[in-house]
Amino acid sequence: MFGALADGSRRQMIERLSRGPATVSDLADPLDMALPSVLQHLSVLAQAGIVESQKVGRVRTVQLLPGVLDRAAAWIRGQRTPAERQADRLAAHLTPTAKDSS
Repeated sequence: MFGALADGSRRQMIERLSRGPATVSDLADPLDMALPSVLQHLSVLAQAGIVESQKVGRVRTVQLLPGVLDRAAAWIRGQRTPAERQADRLAAHLTPTAKDSS
């Protein structure tokens, strides 16, 4: 999954797809590349299990698979260093709450 997310064009496609399904043409419009290149990028995303597509007539529509990026986010959260977690706890302890200020 992270290999598929490493490319900026693919991340841009995912950002667009996070707002809802899109046609391949819609995904290609903001990118400076030919449709065959866009299809190759989408193939990488599909092989990584991030997107799926369906073709109706001559139009291929692509969508993000629900919750698929949650796995990546969970892994990243798990990689935070103990020092970062300790700093977060310290900040939470030092930050005044609404109850403290009344």
